[in-house]
Amino acid sequence: MTERGSGPPAARRGRPARYTPDDLLAVVAQVFLERGYDAASMADLARASGLTKSAFYHHVSGKEQLLRLAVNRALDALEGVFDEEASDDDAVVRLERVLRRTTEVLLAELPYVTLLLRLRGNTEVEREAVVRRRSFDTRLALVVREAMDDGRIRADLDPRLVTRLLFGMVNSVAEWYRPGATRDAASGAQVVHAVVELALDGLRADRGESDVRHENVHPPSRSGP
Repeated sequence: MTERGSGPPAARRGRPARYTPDDLLAVVAQVFLERGYDAASMADLARASGLTKSAFYHHVSGKEQLLRLAVNRALDALEGVFDEEASDDDAVVRLERVLRRTTEVLLAELPYVTLLLRLRGNTEVEREAVVRRRSFDTRLALVVREAMDDGRIRADLDPRLVTRLLFGMVNSVAEWYRPGATRDAASGAQVVHAVVELALDGLRADRGESDVRHENVHPPSRSGP
């Protein structure tokens, strides 16, 4: 199951649907998201794909292999974001690129990234995926620290905290974004632009003390709601 296709083809009348490996993986990811990995059975996966259970086993050895394929699709794409970094670029440029590209990957591979984000480390495959996912935090924190050292973004914040908040904003998109869900729904490009602009605007070192003072931001009252 290594090929990639554009989606499940329509079944011919009187004949079973023929899926590419990529089509089957898309069905599997959706079943895992709807039922949960632990609750989904091979019978559920075969039924959703329109195959018999024996035919399904002809393609894969079991659920664990399918989970690995699904989360690896997300992890490989996200790791590629960091691998395409140019080390000679300005740190802020690299930070902007990582934010933009990780959001683009999330939107392009939405079912697989969503599945990755829901893993809890209950199986060997999940634990391996969680370790790979955490490496993104380390790599982004290095870029954040470099931008702080260059004086390009605020240095009064913990780079590890900044990294978690940045990824938190990106990852939250998976919970609510549904392309074309409504007529006035934001496009993928609009989501990417908003994530990058909001993140970098809050981190800029050149906002100035006067700007901060005039924001008139106060901590919430202890006695208030």
